[in-house]
Amino acid sequence: MSSDSIAPPAHPALRYKRVMLKLSGEALAVPETGFGIDPNTLHALAIELSDAYALGAECGVVIGGGNIFRGLSGHGQGMDRATADYMGMLATVINALALQDMLERQKVPTRVVSALDIRQVAEPYIRRRATRHLEKGRVVIFAAGTGNPYFSTDTAAALRSMEIGAELLCKATKVEGVYDKDPMKHADAVMYRRLSYDRCLSERIGVMDSTAITLCRENDLPIRVFAMLKRGNIRRVLLGEDVGTLVNDDGAE
Repeated sequence: MSSDSIAPPAHPALRYKRVMLKLSGEALAVPETGFGIDPNTLHALAIELSDAYALGAECGVVIGGGNIFRGLSGHGQGMDRATADYMGMLATVINALALQDMLERQKVPTRVVSALDIRQVAEPYIRRRATRHLEKGRVVIFAAGTGNPYFSTDTAAALRSMEIGAELLCKATKVEGVYDKDPMKHADAVMYRRLSYDRCLSERIGVMDSTAITLCRENDLPIRVFAMLKRGNIRRVLLGEDVGTLVNDDGAE
């Protein structure tokens, strides 16, 4: 894509100008195996992000790597924890490059920035440069987590959100929002419409890990959890519709 990308004009009803989208690697996996990258899922995600681009929103994406390799799983099998985590970071780079390719097929200008120095395939993460890409209308995919072992991509998403000045952290999942129990296993599971940071932490509600939730609480960054592949959901969130579950300071709008 052109290095002189120009962002589309912002939609007059746009509620959030700059957002961060957190995607799990598992969400990209081939359904039959739970591993690899499913091209249909990747394409559907690219369509959703192209809708956000067309609205004139500035979108960052942090992507996990669990569909390829999970650091905690490697550690559980006897690997050195730091080594396993670095391998997980490299898995996120693979996913980031796949998403970049699919987005650019949709004519969406995109940059991959990596917390690990892999200049042949991605730019090194520099906060001011990443922010400038966003200002020029490029979707910025943040790869390799924080670049440090022992930190999850949830924490990376919260950290990068603060650094780029995001107004909302979007956690895209396979289900509609945050539930009191696993909706895949329990037909009577109830979805929360509102949650506070403190409740998520005290009750260990699985929105994101505790470090990420704490970062968001301390910096007053709301989190919106919603179904990733329900058509039009990202657009609805950007326009301020009440989609999924909202996590903020007091559990209120």
